[in-house]
Amino acid sequence: MNSTITFFLDQGDGTPIYRQIIRQIEYAIVSGRLKKGDKLPTIRSLAVELKANPNTIAKAYGELEIRGILETQVGSGTYISDQMPNLEDEGPDRMIRELAGRFIRDMKDLGVDKKELVRVINAHKED
Repeated sequence: MNSTITFFLDQGDGTPIYRQIIRQIEYAIVSGRLKKGDKLPTIRSLAVELKANPNTIAKAYGELEIRGILETQVGSGTYISDQMPNLEDEGPDRMIRELAGRFIRDMKDLGVDKKELVRVINAHKED
């Protein structure tokens, strides 16, 4: 299996890049987008994709491996383990604020004003 996550960096976040990567992997696991056995991108390929230093990606993967959330198999890749992340320190409120903030910034960058954004959210229907 391959990962079903698109990584992104928010330069305006103020959070170190490696922490942003860790958080995105943890959130993807908790939300079910990443499951046990899913393969993550290689350090090199993710560094190229994000235009980040490979050492930064290695630091994120290394920290998650120490926590038991990732498993690296030499010559094969890095995979999600069966260990669930502990997001108690982060809390769901922080995750919601971060995701909403990112969404609002993206909409503002697209020229969507607050009134239109509220209309779109209210009109959105779950599939």
